[in-house]
Amino acid sequence: MTTKLNQIVAIEKGVKSRVYSAVTELHKESQKAEPYTGLSKTYRKRDEDGEDMPGETKRVRQVATDVLAQLSKLQTELWDVEATREWANTKARADVVVDGRVLVKDAPVTYLLFLEKQVNDLRTFVDKMPTLDDTEEWSEDPNTGLFRTDRVTTHRTKKTPKVIVKYDATKEHPAQTELVHEDLVVGYWETVKSSGALPAPRKAKLLERIEKLGRAVKIAREQANDLACEKLEVGATVFGWLLD
Repeated sequence: MTTKLNQIVAIEKGVKSRVYSAVTELHKESQKAEPYTGLSKTYRKRDEDGEDMPGETKRVRQVATDVLAQLSKLQTELWDVEATREWANTKARADVVVDGRVLVKDAPVTYLLFLEKQVNDLRTFVDKMPTLDDTEEWSEDPNTGLFRTDRVTTHRTKKTPKVIVKYDATKEHPAQTELVHEDLVVGYWETVKSSGALPAPRKAKLLERIEKLGRAVKIAREQANDLACEKLEVGATVFGWLLD
């Protein structure tokens, strides 16, 4: 009997969850000694005049061979699903193609699953990287590989005290003066900003390419998982030998 790998992948998680839960419960119950034990107790009086006593019966509620049979049935289902998937994974392959170009040739489905996560992480990484301040004009400096702005000149001022005469002196009154502080230019700042951040268009292009790669990896994974695979039955053979 054959099936599709994607069908096996689709049911695998549910089978695992159900089987693990059932085996855990079975394991918990199988450790208790009391359900395995039974009793049949009858009373025989010594003579005709003796008192009759009621008997006692306790039924065995759990049999080890039955428990092992249940375990075998549960594990066989899981082992067969896992075997079918793992054997198919060794054959399931596809190319990662972007814009007609093969970037990864004949990639195994397990690697495609790994690659899909890596591309998601890459998208997050690039998306969080800073971009150049768009309020500035930037140009690439070939000598440093950095981006730089044009030189901007600003002046430096310093407050300098100065006495001003408000009223000149007369015969009757002295001159009236006031001490003020003037901002006088004492020098000039020459400022050139530099940055190693990404230009916004470059970041946008990177993210676009990552999106394309992510879609290509998903398509490749779906193609690989479309493989027709033989349903394997290994559990019955193993448990048949084990419980013989």
